[in-house]
Amino acid sequence: MGHENHRVAVLVLEGAKPLDVGIPAQVFSNRPSMPYEVRVCGPAPGPVTGGDGLSYHVAEGLEGLEHADTVFIPGYREPATTEPPAAVVGALLAAHARGTRLAAISTGAFALAATGLLDGKRATTHWHYTKALAERHPLVLVDENVLFADEGDVLTSAGAASGIDLCLHLLRRDHGVGLSNHVARRLVAAPYRSGGQAQYVPRSVPEPLGDLFASTREWALAHLAEPLTLETLARNARVSARTFSRRFVEDTGYTPMQWVLRARVDLARELLERTDLGVERIAARVGLGTGANLRLHFHRILGISPTEYRHTFSP
Repeated sequence: MGHENHRVAVLVLEGAKPLDVGIPAQVFSNRPSMPYEVRVCGPAPGPVTGGDGLSYHVAEGLEGLEHADTVFIPGYREPATTEPPAAVVGALLAAHARGTRLAAISTGAFALAATGLLDGKRATTHWHYTKALAERHPLVLVDENVLFADEGDVLTSAGAASGIDLCLHLLRRDHGVGLSNHVARRLVAAPYRSGGQAQYVPRSVPEPLGDLFASTREWALAHLAEPLTLETLARNARVSARTFSRRFVEDTGYTPMQWVLRARVDLARELLERTDLGVERIAARVGLGTGANLRLHFHRILGISPTEYRHTFSP
């Protein structure tokens, strides 16, 4: 490809949801720190009626997909009962055949599924519509428990905010964790949520948390390699173990030791991405002892092995 910036097209369909359109348009907007540029297009140039009281004026029709490296399909209203126009399906198929990556946000998965490109592949959509997607497109392997599904050149994501997770995931796939964390900070978003995560439950250390025990959590993050027990944490917070435990659960939804485990897995993720340390060394450094122990918890929390994770996320 002759151009240096990765070209992103956002395809605004009838009834498009403003948040779903806005996320990729804003995340990938052309700025000095970003090797991307965005154009917004629709089924035809001109006005497109949106959902939720907004409409859009798009400069380009489907020809806007012709030079795109990635096309986003934001969610839209009534996906279970409306077919995307044949011209839209055709343009998506043609783009895919040229090697363009297709990424649906939320109910945009229905337009992507209409192409047949999700048949036999894992996909997700907003939890409210997972059953409808599975009924309407029985060949799609619908997974309602994840924030997004990455099948390489076709990706889908759950409700609106997980569109941010999907965008950060693509940034990370294209340019590594540094750029995706930079953008997460710019969006004031959590940098941490991986695709195998459940739609509701942030699978890693929950952020942001209240001020309660913030300094003890900071201290624990700096001492993950050491043996941390409920008692050591409570002593650092200067309260009894019982009080610490009760208030910690109220504040975070996790027991202190569940939180420590997740923090250790997060640190292991970072080391897998940024270093070439072996699994045993990483396990020791994050306080999980053995490689087997790291593999066990990694798989339980993230749904993949450390090695698979490293292949997916190291630049």
